[in-house]
Amino acid sequence: MASQETNILDNIIASRRALLVGGGAALAALAMPGTAKAASTVTSYSDADILNFALNLEYLEANFYYLATFGTNISTTNPLYPTGAMVQGITGTGTQGTVTVKANPKVPFTSLVVASYAVETAIEEGKHVAFLRSALGTAAVAQPQIDLMGSFNTLFAAASGVSGATFDPFANDATFLIGAYIFEDVGVTAYHGAAPLLTTGTTGKTYLAAAVGIHAVEAYHAGLIRTSINALDNGSLGVPAGTLVTYTNLVSTLRAKLSKAVAPSPAAPFDADPDDYGLSQGATVSLGGGSNVSRSVIVDADPTTVIGFARTTTQVLNIVTGGNAGTAGTPAKGVFFPNGLNGLFS
Repeated sequence: MASQETNILDNIIASRRALLVGGGAALAALAMPGTAKAASTVTSYSDADILNFALNLEYLEANFYYLATFGTNISTTNPLYPTGAMVQGITGTGTQGTVTVKANPKVPFTSLVVASYAVETAIEEGKHVAFLRSALGTAAVAQPQIDLMGSFNTLFAAASGVSGATFDPFANDATFLIGAYIFEDVGVTAYHGAAPLLTTGTTGKTYLAAAVGIHAVEAYHAGLIRTSINALDNGSLGVPAGTLVTYTNLVSTLRAKLSKAVAPSPAAPFDADPDDYGLSQGATVSLGGGSNVSRSVIVDADPTTVIGFARTTTQVLNIVTGGNAGTAGTPAKGVFFPNGLNGLFS
């Protein structure tokens, strides 16, 4: 019997409603291409194209968490997996690729909080992959080539301004949290990008329920990552106090640069830089009547309206490919997707 989630996605695929108008999206703001078109120049697409865009990024996230948590990718049998956790199949349309990662990527977790987050999130992201593939059926794209080694080195060198600098997100609890931070805020802003595109009425409400449900999971992940970084940035993870917030702010600054966001305007209300507020921008609070101390930002939202930020599809693609999206006729390639994504949007 079909699940409620499968029925929702079947309705989405069957619909003629497009969620990527103007290059922004939610269920779509997480994926990419088959024909050589830049995301910003795609004008005709189906709901299946949108879901495949999402599937590409779910492949990326799921593999990151599986490798960090279990030591193998999403489609390799592993005795460490909970029952049924292996993703059944990564084949499909487009060019199937492998995952580039260091030998023995399983993180040697020492923090129960961090390890618990990693296990739960790995399983959830794997289920997202299975969920989308089931809904898409034979239209599902294959897992593209994914780089989870050189990509982090490239981004860290760019973020730190140190040529040749390296970063290993699988080294320990601290580096894993930074790696996870790179992905989670992007997912939240991507799903928010689609909300204004949904119609009213019964069909629109069905779409909104699906989008909000997935958005909520990504927001839970992002909030827990920010909370963990804030709480554990005290030297307890083997790095000097303040290191985690420093690194996450470097990530936020780089994401804003790569996304190529522009100043907000009435015509483009979702083009504001969603990374204006890194973890070090928090207000000061008084503890037990003592002196004021600074706190980190847990909710990444506009400080006036307290509405979460949104990203367009092109902005998301710019982040995951190193700023290479948006050129007409040229698919985006680089960083996490060295050969580009599979599907229409590229």
